[in-house]
Amino acid sequence: MIDLRSDTVTRPTAAMRAAMASAEVGDDVFRDDPTVLALEARVAALLGKEAALFVPSGTMANQLAVRVHCPPGTELICHTGAHVYNYEGGAAALAGVQVRPIESADGLLPVESLDRAFHDHCDAHLAPTACVALENTHNACGGVALAESGVRLVASWARARNLALHLDGARLWNASAALQRPVGELAAPFDTVSVCFSKGLGAPVGSALAGSHEAIRRALRYRKALGGGMRQVGVLAAAAAHALDHHLPLLVHDHRRARVLAEALVATPGLTCDLTRVQTNLVYFGTEAGHPFGALDASGRPALVGLLAERGVLITGSATRLRAVLHLDIDDAALGEVLAALTSLRSR
Repeated sequence: MIDLRSDTVTRPTAAMRAAMASAEVGDDVFRDDPTVLALEARVAALLGKEAALFVPSGTMANQLAVRVHCPPGTELICHTGAHVYNYEGGAAALAGVQVRPIESADGLLPVESLDRAFHDHCDAHLAPTACVALENTHNACGGVALAESGVRLVASWARARNLALHLDGARLWNASAALQRPVGELAAPFDTVSVCFSKGLGAPVGSALAGSHEAIRRALRYRKALGGGMRQVGVLAAAAAHALDHHLPLLVHDHRRARVLAEALVATPGLTCDLTRVQTNLVYFGTEAGHPFGALDASGRPALVGLLAERGVLITGSATRLRAVLHLDIDDAALGEVLAALTSLRSR
């Protein structure tokens, strides 16, 4: 099967497995795993921050940032489609933090909407705003890379009100490749930044949170409280380091293949795709109203999901939106098979 459900389905390459097998390890709870410490120092330098912390998942990285920046009873402002709001199991509630979402088409937060959402400490009825979070690339908005000018506007607005800024950069590597800008420049406006190694970079596990020494000191304590203290985890940090060494340059090929797939979708009767939103490795698309591709099967999936699965291609989707994700395990030959499957559907 050609699996386009997510870039999290990638499997370690033989070279990555070899790097994992030969990794020097220690006990990371005692903070003496040399491979982890080297990775953290490298990520901090890449992102232009003082320190970084290796964690099991992007969700944990984001939630550590929430705890660092937001005392219980305060509020986090983010986008309506943000991962930290929708896909982290309501974890902000575990920290006693309220989330106030804002809608926009591009993943940014319009200043006029921020003005309406902001709460200061003057009214005891309201949870005061403590932090603003952005996501780059923005998954729910189609995998778009945030416009740097828009990020600067949000950052300026937040700084004027003494608010913290966090960036969910799970796919910041993709944003860097798409915008042709160093990740450190994209991370610069933020107090903390999370990045993921198990999506486009193809590592099996792991994310990191970067920020000031003080922010990471506090995050380390919260990581332990959330069960994220790991022991000989250098075997996983070695996979992340190998990905940084060898897989970063490959992201542009994922983006190129995503564009080819999107154009093939546009050329398929019954399917729609906004090509302006296909900027990185995520391809969101839909079905035309009344077309059989959109009819729901017994499990509630659009018929197209099953039709492609019959042809060896896995995607995800709902009645209103479908998604295909290009990643390290999809080469040009595999993409050709996907295009062939689409061609066969056109002749049905």
